[in-house]
Amino acid sequence: LALKAKAQTGTVERLAQVPFDSAVKLSATLDDVPGTGRVIHVLGAPDRLLQRCTAQWAPAGTATLEAAAWETTNAELGAQGLRVLAAAYVPASAPRVSADPDALALADLDTGLVFLGLVGIVDPPRPEATAAVADCHTAGIGVKMITGDHAGTAVAIARELGIAGDDAQVVTGAELEAMSSSQLRALVRDVDVFARTSPEHKIRIVRALQSHGEVVAMTGDGVNDAPALTRADIGVAMGIKGTEATKDAADIVLADDNFATIERAVEEGRRIYDNIRKSVVFLLPTNGAQSLVILVAVLFGITLPLAPVQILWVNLVTAVTLSLSLAAEPAEPSVMRRPPRDSTEPLLSRPSLVMVLAVSVIIGAATLLVFEIERGAGVDVARSQTVAVGMLAAGQGAYLFTCRFLTASSLHPRVLRGNRMIWVASGALLVLQALFTYAPFMNEWFGSAPIYPRDWALLVAISGLVVLATEGAKALSWRVPH
Repeated sequence: LALKAKAQTGTVERLAQVPFDSAVKLSATLDDVPGTGRVIHVLGAPDRLLQRCTAQWAPAGTATLEAAAWETTNAELGAQGLRVLAAAYVPASAPRVSADPDALALADLDTGLVFLGLVGIVDPPRPEATAAVADCHTAGIGVKMITGDHAGTAVAIARELGIAGDDAQVVTGAELEAMSSSQLRALVRDVDVFARTSPEHKIRIVRALQSHGEVVAMTGDGVNDAPALTRADIGVAMGIKGTEATKDAADIVLADDNFATIERAVEEGRRIYDNIRKSVVFLLPTNGAQSLVILVAVLFGITLPLAPVQILWVNLVTAVTLSLSLAAEPAEPSVMRRPPRDSTEPLLSRPSLVMVLAVSVIIGAATLLVFEIERGAGVDVARSQTVAVGMLAAGQGAYLFTCRFLTASSLHPRVLRGNRMIWVASGALLVLQALFTYAPFMNEWFGSAPIYPRDWALLVAISGLVVLATEGAKALSWRVPH
C-alpha cells in the first residue's frame, strides 16, 4: 500500500516490533522515519484498533475520533467481501511504557493511538472452491466457515462460496464467549458462519459438533490452530501457508492449500471404500457356492460335481484374476450424491449379506444344474465336472459385472466401460480355463476333460441367467434396512 502511494520507504529503519497475536488481533513496529523521528505504526482488526485510539488523523494534525462512522465504513467494506485492516500510529512524542527507547511492548499500544484509516483487500475465493462446496452439500457434507474476519466480510464470502444463503446466521467470537456449552451444542448445527473467532473457539465448535455424532474435519495453518486440529476427527493442515507445528498436529497436509482438493479426497475415499466392499461381496459367494454344491451332493447322495483339487483351481484363478480387477474400479456416478455412511456401519452390511447369501445360492444352483444336465445326457463324470468348474468360473465372471455397481443396476451399457482391468481379468480367466480344459497335463493333474461346443453354449446360456438372477438379488438387497 505504501508503494502504491509512492511513499519513500527505503530510508525507514525498523527498530523493534510486536508480532501479530490472534488474541489481540494486531501487530506493530517501531520505526525510525527520517525527518519525523521514531514512530510506532500499528496494523490490525478495525474494532480492536478503534478501542485503542483516542483521535484520528486530519490534514491539520489530529481530530476527534469518529468511531461510529469508521464502524459503518468497516461494515460496508466487509459486506463487499473485502478483508478489512485498520492502520494507526503513535506520535513520536507520546509517552511509552518501555524504558528502552529501542524496544517495543504491547503495553505501549494500550492507548493514545491516532487512527489513520481502513484498507479493504480483495481476496477472492478460488473458482473451483464454489463448485467443491456445492458438491460437498450434495454429498451430505456440511461446510462451516470459522474465521477471524469481520462478520460482514465472513457472510459475504460465505454467500459467494455457497456456504450460506441470503438469510445466513452468523455467530461472533464475543457471542460464543457468552454461550454455555449446552447452548452452543443446540446452535452449532444450524450456524454455518462463525466470525471474529479465536483458536480456542475452534475447539469449542469441534466439540459441539462431535457431541452430535458428527465426524469433523478441521483445517488450519497457524500454530494456534494445532489444538483444534488435534481435537478434530481429521486435522487438515495447509502445506504452503501452514506452520510446521500445524503440519505435525494434522492427520492430512493439503499440498496445494485448495479446498477443492479436500472434496476430491472425500470422493477418492468413498471410491476406495466402495471397492473394498465390492471385493468382499464378490469373493464370498465363491466359497458359498462351492460349499453349497458339496453340501447338496453329500445330502442327496449324488456324484460330487467338484473334486477337491478342482475347488482349489477355482479359488486360485478367480483370486488372481477377477477379484483384483475391482480395485481399479472408478468412482460410481452417484458416489458424491449419497449421504455419508454411518461410521458404525460394518463393512458387510445387512443388504450386502443378503446379496452374498442369495448369489451363493444362485451360482451354486447353476453349477448343480449344469452338472445334472450333463450327467442326464450321458456325459462321463470328468467332462461333467469340467463343465461344472466352468460354470463356477463363468458364474463368478458374470457376477463380477453385477458387483461393479452395488447401488445401481448393472443392466446398462456403462457396465462395459470404465474399467479396462475387467476385460483383462476376464480374458486371463478365459485363457486359464481353456488351459484347464484342453491341456493334457492339466487334465491329468486336475481330472478335467475336453468339452464341446454344446457344453460351451450351455455355459453361456446359464451365465446369462446368472446375470439376471444376481441383478434381482441386488434389487432385493436394496429393500433390506441397514
